Amino acid sequence: MARRNNLIHSQKLWCGIGGWTAALLMFFPILWMLMASFKTEIDAVATPPKIFFTPTLENFVDVNARANYVQYALNSVVESIGSTILCLAIGIPAAYAAAFFPGKRTKDLLMWMLSTKMLPAVGVLVPIYLLCRDSGLLDTRTAIVIVFTLSNLPIVVWMLYSFFKDVPHEILEASRMDGASTFEQIWYLLLPLTLPGIASTALLSTILCWNEAFWSLNLTASKAGPLTAFIASFSSPEGLFWAKLSAASTLAITPILVFGWMTQRQLVRGLTFGAVK
Repeated sequence: MARRNNLIHSQKLWCGIGGWTAALLMFFPILWMLMASFKTEIDAVATPPKIFFTPTLENFVDVNARANYVQYALNSVVESIGSTILCLAIGIPAAYAAAFFPGKRTKDLLMWMLSTKMLPAVGVLVPIYLLCRDSGLLDTRTAIVIVFTLSNLPIVVWMLYSFFKDVPHEILEASRMDGASTFEQIWYLLLPLTLPGIASTALLSTILCWNEAFWSLNLTASKAGPLTAFIASFSSPEGLFWAKLSAASTLAITPILVFGWMTQRQLVRGLTFGAVK
């Protein structure tokens, strides 16, 4: 028994060491960026890298003076939340139909939806750009919300479908026998039963929208650009100013990092929803 306990303790110790090592390796680029944002341009490109330096807020002052950070941040919030709401509004009925009223080709349809994520975005850039230009939606929040929705909808539908499949069909059948409409079944039964899964899907969709850069850079200019465009604006023909670029990146990722830390419990709970019966 003592030998078994020692073995279990050793396994837990090595798992803890491995977990902390992986966490530190993943966090190191963020830490390095944060340090560079408080350096001067000379210190940021010094060789060998400077670990000890005199911190300065000059980069943050220059970044805010050069670009309207609040406007870019507001665009990110509106576009991310707007796209997530639209994804859920379309994805919940679609996943409901696929989970509870499957047809012969339902699995094929779901696989086709997921396969669209394998298509390189640059392959459809020209037609989408021309559609936005001809419809007057170029450099507008509406265009970004629609494109983000189309980009994330396959993942949203698949996640919701997996959560809905875990709900016993008998519950909805009983409600139909009692005269509940489709809307009432979804609103009063399905959504409360799968709320953790829906929350994690919404959180993941928001994070994906916030971090999307390709469409933001190609479909926006000055009015609807989110924080990814804000970061890219600090790349100039004269070269990269690493300290200012790091400061801009720090300002851009801080809101979503704080949001992720605050909602990590809900995200993990939703992603593991239905894993244990």
